[in-house]
Amino acid sequence: MYQDFKLVEGRPAYVQVKEYLKRMIMKSVLQPHQKLPSTRELSELMSVSRNTIISAYLGLEEEGLVYTVKGKGSYIAQITASAAAPSWRLDWQERMNEQARMAEAMDLMKHGIRAERGTISFTSIAPNEKLFDLGNVKRAFLDRMSVEGEVLLNYGYAKGYKPLIDLLKQYMEQKGVDLAGKDLLITNGFTEGLDLVLSSLTKRSGAVICENPTHHTAIKNLRLHGYEITGIGMERDGIDLEQLEQALRRQSFDCAYLVPSYHNPTGIVMSPEKRLELMKLLTRYQVPVIEDGFNEELRYSGSHVSPLIAAVGQGNGVIYLGSFSKVLFPGLRVGWVLADQELIYYLESLKRARSIHTSTLDQSILYQYLLNGNLDKYLRKARTEYKRKYEWTKQCCEAYLPYNRLTGDGGLHLFVSFSEGADTRQLLEICKQRGVIFTPGDIFHTDGTGQHTMRLGFSRVSDEDIEAGIRIIGEAAREMFTQT
Repeated sequence: MYQDFKLVEGRPAYVQVKEYLKRMIMKSVLQPHQKLPSTRELSELMSVSRNTIISAYLGLEEEGLVYTVKGKGSYIAQITASAAAPSWRLDWQERMNEQARMAEAMDLMKHGIRAERGTISFTSIAPNEKLFDLGNVKRAFLDRMSVEGEVLLNYGYAKGYKPLIDLLKQYMEQKGVDLAGKDLLITNGFTEGLDLVLSSLTKRSGAVICENPTHHTAIKNLRLHGYEITGIGMERDGIDLEQLEQALRRQSFDCAYLVPSYHNPTGIVMSPEKRLELMKLLTRYQVPVIEDGFNEELRYSGSHVSPLIAAVGQGNGVIYLGSFSKVLFPGLRVGWVLADQELIYYLESLKRARSIHTSTLDQSILYQYLLNGNLDKYLRKARTEYKRKYEWTKQCCEAYLPYNRLTGDGGLHLFVSFSEGADTRQLLEICKQRGVIFTPGDIFHTDGTGQHTMRLGFSRVSDEDIEAGIRIIGEAAREMFTQT
C-alpha cells in the first residue's frame, strides 16, 4: 500500500498526496478509525518530504476525512454514507428532442473530417496563434487586474462591461454607423449573439433569406430555431439582387442573414454599390437584416467598405453581430450585438436568463488591450502575414488546381469551384489517403448543392504545406475528373 503513488509534475505535491489518500478513503481501502502511518513513515513510503505529508493530513482533516488524537497520531474519520437509492438506468437516446438530434447530426466536430497526425489540413479558418500578441495581452490583464481585480472576479452585468460597451460603440461609429437610437449588448462570441436574436424574433412566416452558400454555423442555428432557409446565389461582387427580388416577390421572410465582407465561405466582399441597392430592396419589402461582421478587418487591398448598418443611417432595420474572434483571439469569447435600443432591451433580459453574463475578465482584458492602442499595431502585422499567405495560396491554386472559379478577396480562406458534376467529397476521400484534407463546399449550401466546391483555409498552414497540399489536391482532381 502507498507505494503505487506516482508524483506528477506541474501540481503541488501535497495536493497530489491528499487526493491519493482521499481516493483510498472514498473507495474504503482505508477504513474508518484506521490509524494512518506517521508523517515520517509515510514520507518514506511515498518518496516525498515530511512537510508534504503534514500538509496533506491537514487538508484531509479540514475536509473531515481524518481526525487527530493527541499523542497517538492521525486516523480515518467515520464518513456518513447516504442511503443507497434504487439503481435504474434511463435510455437517454429515447428522450432526446428533435432539436438535440438535429444539433448532433450537424455537429462537424463529431461528424466532420478527422485528420491523422501529419496530415496537411486546410479545414481551419482560425487565426494563427503564432501571431498572437501575447506580451500586450499579459500587460492588458495585469493593468486591468491592478485597477479593479476584485470587481472583475465577481458577477458582472448581463448587458456587458460598460467601459468595453462604450469603446465598442466608438469603434462602430468609426465604421460610419449612426448610433442614434441604437445600443450594444456584449455576448459570448458571434454564435450566442445570433442565437439570442433568433430566440427573440416572432415567427411570422418561419422563413429566412441568406446568401447561398453561407456560414455553416448560421445554417445550423437557423435550422435549430425551426426556420426554412431560402438561399440566394452569389455573383462576383456579392448576392444576386435579381434573384433576391424574385424571392421577395414570391413570399415573405422574417429576416435576412447576410455576410457582406469576406463572406464565409466564398471570401467575396460585397461592393458598395450593391450594398446600397440591397438595403433599398430589403427596406422596400420590410425585411430586417442580421449582418454578420465576419472578418471585416482583414482587407488586404482596396478602400474601406462600410458595413450594411452604416448604410441605413438612423434606420433600425439592421442587427449587427460583431466579434474579434477571427481577427484577434478566439479564446476570449467576446462578441457584440449592435441594434435598435428597444431590441437590445429585450436581448439583455434573454441573455440574463440564458448565461447571466459574458466573462467580465475576458471583457476587461479585451477592453484594456484596445484601450492601450494595440489593435492597429496587431492588425498591421496580421494583415501583412495573412496577405502574404493569401497571395501564396492563390498562386498555388492557379498553378495546380483545375478549377472553374476561385474566389476570396482577403480574410483567411479561398473558395474553389470545379466544373459541375465534380464531387469534392469523393475528392476528399482520395486526398485524405494522400495526407491532405479540406472542407467540402456542400455543407455551406442551403439547398443540398455545392458538391463541386470546397473551402481552403490557409491561416494555420505553413508555406511548404500550402504548396504540397494544393499540389496533391490538384493531382487527385485531375485524375478523378479525367475518369469521369
